[in-house]
Amino acid sequence: MTLEPGMEAVVRVAVATLWTRPEAVRPVDGPALARRTDIPGWIAAMNSDQQVGDCVLSQLLLGERVLVQQVRPDGWVHVLALEQPAARLDPRGYPGWLPADQLVAGNPDADDHSADRQVVDATATALHAEPDDEPVLPGIVLGTRLVAAGASRDGWRPVWAPGHERPLWAIAAHLAPEPDRPASAAEALDVAARLRDVRYVWGGVSAYGIDCSGLVHLAWRRLGVRLPRDASDQAAATTPVPAGEERPGDLFFFARPGRRIHHIGMVSARAGRGEAPRMLHACYVHRRVVEESMPPERAATLVGVHRV
Repeated sequence: MTLEPGMEAVVRVAVATLWTRPEAVRPVDGPALARRTDIPGWIAAMNSDQQVGDCVLSQLLLGERVLVQQVRPDGWVHVLALEQPAARLDPRGYPGWLPADQLVAGNPDADDHSADRQVVDATATALHAEPDDEPVLPGIVLGTRLVAAGASRDGWRPVWAPGHERPLWAIAAHLAPEPDRPASAAEALDVAARLRDVRYVWGGVSAYGIDCSGLVHLAWRRLGVRLPRDASDQAAATTPVPAGEERPGDLFFFARPGRRIHHIGMVSARAGRGEAPRMLHACYVHRRVVEESMPPERAATLVGVHRV
């Protein structure tokens, strides 16, 4: 089915990168633009400046829904990422550009309430045509939602993947049932802590590279909670907590005087007597996801603590 404005579509690659505009892509970005994306290869090929370039807005995971806004003859599509709220930009979803061949028109599972929905619980995995075969879709990451196509067999589980007529196979231990109960902040912290040492990549939302708000968004996504994509929107969507009453998993927000919120971290331990609180965050300075005592320069720009 051809993509047309007003149509819903889903991502057919393991991780699709959402761009500011087609003209912003660079020669180094080829692995992120392919029909079979290679996100770890893309990130490894970039230098430290390219990893924080402002051409990337966000990333979408396999099966993630978009609303098509514009289709260009050169194969680019302007979309709204419906599962990444962005009230400041568009209340329907995060806007940006994707290659058309990374999408499949329609969303066949949207109305199937009996579907056996699973979520990827491994930091990274792959989907195979048959158990033990070479991967058909490598690079599937934590938080990706899939629909089971049958029962497990010999440690493997068949699942449906957009763009594939036959089920693909995942390692059963890498999947978990989609959560059916409210999640706790401590559980979200546990998920985020599994991404410690992942590289800082501006706009990243994967176990290969991630930014500060992407880390929070992905940790809660794994638990079935849809948080906005950007830190300022995450602040607006969460509840302030009085100073000193924060708990592990709550959110620290940072802003310079007179400026919008620019950074977010997760409380990993409350402040002790004479000690700063500890935080887990994707840190631009360290260029990694780190867990550390809040540095004085961060404390000077702390503007609030919130709870999901």
